[in-house]
Amino acid sequence: MKFRHDPRYPRPRGHGRVMELALNIVIVVLLLVVGYFSYAFISRNFSGGSVQTDTTAVATKDIIQIDILNGCGAKGIGAKLTNYLRSAGFDVVEAKNYKTFSIPQTLVIDRVGNLAAARRVGAALGVGENNIIQQINPDYFVDISVIIGGDYLSLKALQ
Repeated sequence: MKFRHDPRYPRPRGHGRVMELALNIVIVVLLLVVGYFSYAFISRNFSGGSVQTDTTAVATKDIIQIDILNGCGAKGIGAKLTNYLRSAGFDVVEAKNYKTFSIPQTLVIDRVGNLAAARRVGAALGVGENNIIQQINPDYFVDISVIIGGDYLSLKALQ
């Protein structure tokens, strides 16, 4: 059965076409929005996002975090070593006094089991191999601790 318009109620001219056009525009806009969000979801979750996190993880492994402890009592020595090591590309996260000022020789201490990193820091400072030691401690949040000793004038940072 075909629907016929009741002649008792006049239809406004062009009203049906305007409504039809408006509904078509709304449908097209909604399809575009759904398409955009679908593309964003698929590209974020299925397009190899793990590659970026892998390169970030590799980059952060090269950063050696250091805390500097003044074990000789010389004023300003921690700040000088901090500036020197930072300019050499190391991440010095803290500089403070050691529990005593009677340390005779500067020590480079590996805290996480990366002796190669400790050797790099020792080489940058000019600390001998016999003063690079390993004391792994999971409570420390740094890779290397440097305890400045009474031999601080012989370090590369001060020459």
